[in-house]
Amino acid sequence: MRMRKKPNLVPRMEACADWWIREPEALRGNWRSLMPECRQLRVEVGCGKGSFTVKTAAAEPDVLLIAIEICSDAMVVGMEKAKEMGLKNVFFVAMDVARIREFFTPDEVDLLYINFCDPWPRSKNAKRRLTFHTFLAQYREILRVGGEIHFKTDNAPLFEWSLEHFAEHGYDVRNVTRDLHANGPVGIMTDYERKFHELGTPINRCEIVIGSKPPKDAEA
Repeated sequence: MRMRKKPNLVPRMEACADWWIREPEALRGNWRSLMPECRQLRVEVGCGKGSFTVKTAAAEPDVLLIAIEICSDAMVVGMEKAKEMGLKNVFFVAMDVARIREFFTPDEVDLLYINFCDPWPRSKNAKRRLTFHTFLAQYREILRVGGEIHFKTDNAPLFEWSLEHFAEHGYDVRNVTRDLHANGPVGIMTDYERKFHELGTPINRCEIVIGSKPPKDAEA
């Protein structure tokens, strides 16, 4: 479902200027300057309205979290939540994740979240999935060795396809579960996740651990 355009979007975003990174390219290689004492630099890909974002930032105040979202109409809701909560360790960037390598240097990021991305169910659209190998190659470049990707989805076909795709391209996949909340809620949920968990839809989750880096053209 498409996000309805907000006629007052610009003033709402301006009101959250302290949480809005307008020129992310200027911080490439220097994101930790936003919080020099941070324990980790994490990136959330497709933060939506930012429920998971702000709850994670609040739970781990020593972590710097950068939330990426292509839809500003959704992102502004997360920015407003961060402002209301007075969070100092989370910032938002309106950008297409396909350009992520332009805004982070190699080995700069410790952990990357992919939560409930669009499954793009038609085979002809597989390259748009955020777990497609061209996206994975970009993530691997900006993540340090030993860094992680945490992937969650309610879409079982996407999850199974992604697991096969990870294996085909040599990724170390760990902690695979096809029913994350089978014995009760685990970790911080997105709003979408909570809704589908309450409906009885199993939540799939896995982690990718970044090992030694491949040659630059290995996944071209």
